[in-house]
Parts: sequence; structure tokens; C-alpha cells
Amino acid sequence: MGRAFEFRKARKLKRWGAMSRTFTRIGKDIVIAVKESGPDPDTNSRLRAVMQNAKAANMPKDNIERAIKRASDKSLGDFKETLFEGYAPHGIAVLVETATDNNNRTVANVRSYFNKCDGNLGTSGSVEFMFEHTCNFRLNKEGLDAEELELELIDYGAEEVFEDEDGMMVYGGFSDYGALQKYFEENNIEILSSGFERIPTTTKELTEAEQEDVNKLLEKLEEDDDVQNVFHTMA
Repeated sequence: MGRAFEFRKARKLKRWGAMSRTFTRIGKDIVIAVKESGPDPDTNSRLRAVMQNAKAANMPKDNIERAIKRASDKSLGDFKETLFEGYAPHGIAVLVETATDNNNRTVANVRSYFNKCDGNLGTSGSVEFMFEHTCNFRLNKEGLDAEELELELIDYGAEEVFEDEDGMMVYGGFSDYGALQKYFEENNIEILSSGFERIPTTTKELTEAEQEDVNKLLEKLEEDDDVQNVFHTMA
């Protein structure tokens, strides 16, 4: 198994906490997708993907439809996607993906979390190079064979294919998302969920006490409603 398998295995143990927060973050994804390419999932591949993720998270259908309708309202402001980079204590690199309608608030909050937890908010490009930006798909594994599927998908950008208890997982490069999504849809392979992750190219081992120092920062970041995802290099 490769790095994507190990990364997923570790992250599965720590998902978004409260369901209400999960729905809030998916709701933002819906708004961003609709503002970008319209409210029709048949012609908006990003919206189709978000709707699949909403279903996988057990978000009620009414909530999804309301979010799409609300996002179609021209008076609703846009969410700006911003990436923050910095260091937690003990030299752990941290990437923070946010989606916000008030960038000044988000910048102030993220900076305060780093400062209060003995970290340092860095400049653009300061740690992003330490992570590989990937796309991923979780498929209905019924009738699929990992080795055969991997051979089929090499030309579409797949880098790692493996089976786990949640389904058949496919990882590829960030820019290969569209080609892989199109292949699955054209071949009637059911996509259960999909998304993007930043896998650290190297990780750092810490003592239990040092891990607690880093986790204080990670928890503050993950509890912020403007934060969509947090990635780090702690082993």
C-alpha cells in the first residue's frame, strides 16, 4: 500500500466533529459550486460531487435542495476560498483551507490561533510545497477489482487504488479530478463521495507531550466555522 492508503487510514480516525458543522461546511461547498457553474447538477460537475458528499454524510435531501435554492439567490454573497500556511509548535507544517464571506475575520481568527498556541502563520508558499495536492474518489466496490481498475485508470491519472471497508478508493493528482470523474460516470461506476486532500511528502515523529501541543492548535482551527480542512506533517 502507498502513502495515500496510510494517509487515509490515519485521517479516518479523526473526521469532522459535530454533524451540524459538517452540514455547514457542505452547505458552503454547495454555494461555491452553484455560484461557479449554476444550480443544475447535470451540467455542473462540481455540484454533482458536492451532492454525492452530502448524501454520504446523511445530509437530508431537503437541506440540500434549500442550500441550492439559497445559493441561486443573486443577493447572497460569495464565499472566498483561501489557503493559510504556517507552523505549529515543534516544527510541524500546517495547511488550512478556508471558505469565508468575511476574509478579514478569517485572517484575524487564524492568526490568533497560531499565536495563542505558540505557532507561526507563514507567507504564501512557505509550507505548501511539503504536501502533494491530490483528488480522491470513494466508489461502490461491488463488482470492482482493485488491480483491474488501477490498470484501467492509469491513463486517467490514477496513482493509487485500494479497497477498504468503506468502498474502493482511488487517488490521483489534483488536476486529474475531472478526467476520473468523467470515466466513472461514463462507465456507470457509482461514486459514493469524492474530494481533495493534501498528503504530506514527509512527516515528523513527536513525543506524546509534543503532540498535545500541536493538537491544541489543530483543534482550534478545526472548530472554526470558516475552516474547511486542516492538514499537517505530524506523524
